[in-house]
Amino acid sequence: MAANDAAERMKILVMGGTRFVGRPLVARLLACGHDLTLFTRGRQPVPAGVEHLAGDRATDEGLEPLRGRSFEVIIDSSGRSLEDTRRVVDAAGVPSQRLVYVSSAGVYADSEQWPLDEDAATDPASRHAGKAETEAWLRQQGIPFTSFRPTYIVGPGNYNPVESWFFDRIVHGQPVPLPGDGSTITQLGHVDDLAAAMARCIEVEAATNRIYNCTGSQGVTFRGLVAAAARACGQDPAAVAIRSFDSAGLDKKARKAFPLRLAHFLTDTHRVRRELAWSPAFDLETTLADSYANDYAKRGPTSPDFSADAALL
Repeated sequence: MAANDAAERMKILVMGGTRFVGRPLVARLLACGHDLTLFTRGRQPVPAGVEHLAGDRATDEGLEPLRGRSFEVIIDSSGRSLEDTRRVVDAAGVPSQRLVYVSSAGVYADSEQWPLDEDAATDPASRHAGKAETEAWLRQQGIPFTSFRPTYIVGPGNYNPVESWFFDRIVHGQPVPLPGDGSTITQLGHVDDLAAAMARCIEVEAATNRIYNCTGSQGVTFRGLVAAAARACGQDPAAVAIRSFDSAGLDKKARKAFPLRLAHFLTDTHRVRRELAWSPAFDLETTLADSYANDYAKRGPTSPDFSADAALL
């Protein structure tokens, strides 16, 4: 059931906002007429029509430009630890309406039942454990928040080698290493869809103090992902060589030579769909096609290093 909407102009602080998720999010917030302040290190250009504060969120001193300010909404898409976000709140104050946080589905523990909903057990040993700790702290402190737990977010501007890892091998005619028989299920979501949900949540009162899985509608096997990536590159999936490797001795959650965790990774998105009246505009095929055409193909000729593949195979 969707909640009461409150579409009104708000003073919003965005921590970052000039890369990947930040770009489509800022564009949406500007289109809604919000008053934006971006806090960045000043390495990337800031869109016209927003206030820019330069500093380094890694230290208390670096956040001095935020002191004495007040915001109705704080959006933190780059905090990784509890201290990262607590430091921002200490400097800028508690937002009067909402703190919007980008967490990760990586906080969940391994399971024998899929997909995972927002009440699934979390893993205190996860490399994303700091995000779960941040969510718990916000709730304990009574700070109104909405947190999003995406799986793999991809699309134009992605600086993590996820879809580009597959594109590299397909475009350069290299075999694609996959663990086992390639039947492991993973889940991708488009960056614009995540941005749309984040912008939407501040208009929905029922999203206060809620955690949302937010990603694509369906999972896909690794083999299915290779086929979809091939189609995005304009190539015949049947012509792409797949080579199996033994993942028995590897950390299932590690992303080193292979870019995805070596275990099922699938979440349930019914809550975000119901409460935010949101649904992804991109499916897997259009997600990969958009990333290839509007990012990867525009980079020009590349010379990827495939040496790590030999170790896997």
